[in-house]
Amino acid sequence: MPLALLALAVGAFGLGTTEFVMMGLLPDVADDLHISIPAAGHLVSAYALGVVIGAPLLAALTARLPRRRVLISLMALFVAGNALSALAPGYDSLLAARFLSGLPHGAFFGVGAVVATGLVAPERKARSVSLMFMGLTVANIAGVPVATLMGQHLGWRATFLGVSLIGVAAMAAVFFLIHPTHAPAPASGLRGEITALRSLPVWLALATTVVGFAALFSAYSYITPMLTGAAGYAGSDVTLLLALFGVGATIGNLVGGRLADHAMRGTLFGGLASMVAVLLLFPVLMRTEWSAALAVVLLGVAAFVTGSPLQLMVMERASAGPSLASSANQAAFNLANAGGAWIGGVALAADFGVTSPAIAGAALAVLGLGVASVAYAVDRRRVVPAPGRERVIASHVPEATDLAHSS
Repeated sequence: MPLALLALAVGAFGLGTTEFVMMGLLPDVADDLHISIPAAGHLVSAYALGVVIGAPLLAALTARLPRRRVLISLMALFVAGNALSALAPGYDSLLAARFLSGLPHGAFFGVGAVVATGLVAPERKARSVSLMFMGLTVANIAGVPVATLMGQHLGWRATFLGVSLIGVAAMAAVFFLIHPTHAPAPASGLRGEITALRSLPVWLALATTVVGFAALFSAYSYITPMLTGAAGYAGSDVTLLLALFGVGATIGNLVGGRLADHAMRGTLFGGLASMVAVLLLFPVLMRTEWSAALAVVLLGVAAFVTGSPLQLMVMERASAGPSLASSANQAAFNLANAGGAWIGGVALAADFGVTSPAIAGAALAVLGLGVASVAYAVDRRRVVPAPGRERVIASHVPEATDLAHSS
């Protein structure tokens, strides 16, 4: 694998750290700015809103620019947003800065995934995407805990200054490690990107992302009350257990990338089925401390096995202009975050039990399998068998022959 992928992983590490660290800093920010915890929670929502809006918008605005320049510019916007967060004089300005910080998130992952697949041979595309995503999963193991401790001991503003420095390092890494010829301007331009996004298979792939990852966030959003209320852990133990989730996510991400290069559709179906099984076992696994810790790891593995296949599936369905669709998939991940958390909260508020969000997540994973099955059926209808091989009759569905054989 080329060293240039390290540059993308560094950027992903910074993005993952700033996205999740706010959850651990909410009490500190609330105390310092004299606001309530729920009001501080809007800072998390502001970042997510920035991701959803910024992912397709910035990908569209930069559709004609060299991708290397786009990646550096997105990181520069990320640095500015986090620096402004550190310097924010009040709540409203911090809210705006968090929104600004979220704008480049989806576009960086979307454009970065396209660049990553262009750096490797076709049979290593999924692994290249998983190595970029590894920066995000490692952020949950190291970046978020360290940044949280920094905020608790040096003040929350120091955390965002530190994250800004990670962004500067990512800009330097992209500049020095990614050659301009490896990340040129797209040939299709904005019109090609929009045309590719009109494809039904693209939207089915995006829908699979929304529903499939909503299953994860339905449970993960309420993992703390499960661990403390059902498994009996103390609140101080939760940070370590969340790091275990990051370990599971990293393992699942790497395994999923390797498997998807051999059978992308099979890996996707296997990951979603594994998520159904793990989430259904949550009420049993949450009865003891050791099994609850195992459940957290297994959830990370099962969920992130599907990450690379989902990203690659969207990109391949939009091969004529993959940057916009790839960025839109990142917006889909954040819609899954919001929707999954809401559905899990509904189950919890209905007094179905502290582990009920996991059961709701299992139902969403089953629905995700259904959407993925519909997408598979649509793909098969677009392929006509020929003697000894399959002939593609819809030019906007790339590599359908390989996908059909691998599935």
